[in-house]
Amino acid sequence: MAVNASAVKELREKTGAGMLDCKKALEETSGNIEKAIEFLREKGLAAAANKAGRIATEGVVESYIHAGGRIGVIVEINCETDFVAKTDQFKDFARDIAMHIAASNPRFVRREEVSPEEVEKEKEILKAQALNEGKPEKIVEKMVEGRISKFYEEFCLMEQAFIKDPDKTIATLVNEKISTIGENISIRRFVRYELGEGLEKKEDNFYEEVMSQVKQ
Repeated sequence: MAVNASAVKELREKTGAGMLDCKKALEETSGNIEKAIEFLREKGLAAAANKAGRIATEGVVESYIHAGGRIGVIVEINCETDFVAKTDQFKDFARDIAMHIAASNPRFVRREEVSPEEVEKEKEILKAQALNEGKPEKIVEKMVEGRISKFYEEFCLMEQAFIKDPDKTIATLVNEKISTIGENISIRRFVRYELGEGLEKKEDNFYEEVMSQVKQ
């Protein structure tokens, strides 16, 4: 059967398996994500999925301060052992995540943290926008579902494109690290401070400023 590219992407993010392996797993299971995960586990290819249920209570609290002290980020990232938490590889990963949060300004770690009330409020706004654009009401609901996915991609950390490699989401990056390090890794929480936030001030493009430092 033909496999939807978005399903391949979702399976890759859930398991950390390779693109071709994910495609084959979906073909073998008629596009069923959960059965595809089991298929990859049986083949020993779902490294991240195999470790996802393991307890991760060690880790680091990493910080990142943007040049000039205008943006500050503190993020807690967990792993399974103190040994891994102290490695340069894990610390570099944590710093990359902190820098990404500074640049991309997510509001949540994952979509499950978005309250049902907030989702409904966003859907109402998106519905009104679509109707104002003159879209037929019969297709508005489908448009809203597509746009709410964009909302998650914009504001949920795990679904954002990684600033250093936009071809990967943060979820994909985490799963790659799980596969490489061999332990479960979880981004638990973060806080982001922006100087003068909530006060009336001139508009600054902090994303481009942080990205300029990444490229140095």
